[in-house]
Amino acid sequence: MRAPSAALQASACALLLTGCKGVQTMLDPAGEQARHIDVIWRAMLGVCGFMYVLVLAFLAWAIWRARRAPGLMEPATGHTASEPRLERSLGVWAAMITAGLTSLVLLSFVVDRSMAARAPQPLDVTITANQWWWQVRYEDGRPDQSLTTANELHLPVDRPARLKLVGSDVIHSFWAPNLGGKQDLIPGRTNYVTLTPRRVGQFRAQCAEFCGLQHAHMALTLTVQTPLAFDRWRAEQLQAAPSPGTPDQIAGQHIFLSRACVLCHAISGTQANATSAPDLTHIASRPTLAAGSLPNTPANLKSWIEDPARFKPGVNMPKVPLSGHELDQLVAYLEALK
Repeated sequence: MRAPSAALQASACALLLTGCKGVQTMLDPAGEQARHIDVIWRAMLGVCGFMYVLVLAFLAWAIWRARRAPGLMEPATGHTASEPRLERSLGVWAAMITAGLTSLVLLSFVVDRSMAARAPQPLDVTITANQWWWQVRYEDGRPDQSLTTANELHLPVDRPARLKLVGSDVIHSFWAPNLGGKQDLIPGRTNYVTLTPRRVGQFRAQCAEFCGLQHAHMALTLTVQTPLAFDRWRAEQLQAAPSPGTPDQIAGQHIFLSRACVLCHAISGTQANATSAPDLTHIASRPTLAAGSLPNTPANLKSWIEDPARFKPGVNMPKVPLSGHELDQLVAYLEALK
């Protein structure tokens, strides 16, 4: 059998390291809660790995010893001879298991309590899971300072965010592995999870509970920003949608408001205020379409409007009959909503 080439070995190592880094991995913690989970995981891996190696070592020793001394069994009774050293070793082994399990239980309890502690002055965000997209609402005591977006979550670094999790139809599960653990979104029940980002960057959250045909296509872009950048983004999101400035954009707005689009979507500053589908007020500023299914480009937006079921079979968005020219005008209008 030929030994693997150096290039193949390098590729395998690169693939292994890639699995430990990235926008959706618990092995690269970028938040306070994820670091706590990482500590527990590494402790369990260390303790259980050490015990596993000892079990294999003792098993190999027992097999070797049995082959070296096949007469250990007493013919008259069928029982092994008394061996004080072996009995003491078993006692030490039992003590090690007890100590290992006890330490893991205590560590889990301490970490669980620290993660459950309520953070002072958190950023309050309500996340509602739908088949198959996320509604994200930033709450504020002043209604005019609350904002709604979809399939994207922006958080300021080093500030706790208290996420209120609501399920609108079936059971979903919110999981941003770089920042924290999983939490279910159950219809009729409100759950909470706190995330405290410690590193600026782009991450990805995912529904971690099978919720239907397009479960795998239910992602959420998670952006951690500096406080200044977050405040700037929030101020931009609070602005009403810009008015159409070209003939195609004006015609596209008319198409949007006169067709089925207006029955499901909302665009601030217009007559569209439905809430059964994503808010499109600033859709052009989002990195993806259809809950992470497609990069947000004019070509992809056009294809998505033309036939949503082509990309997400079973999606609730209907196919709206539009001519090619009307579709171009609608895309021109939506592309101006930044």
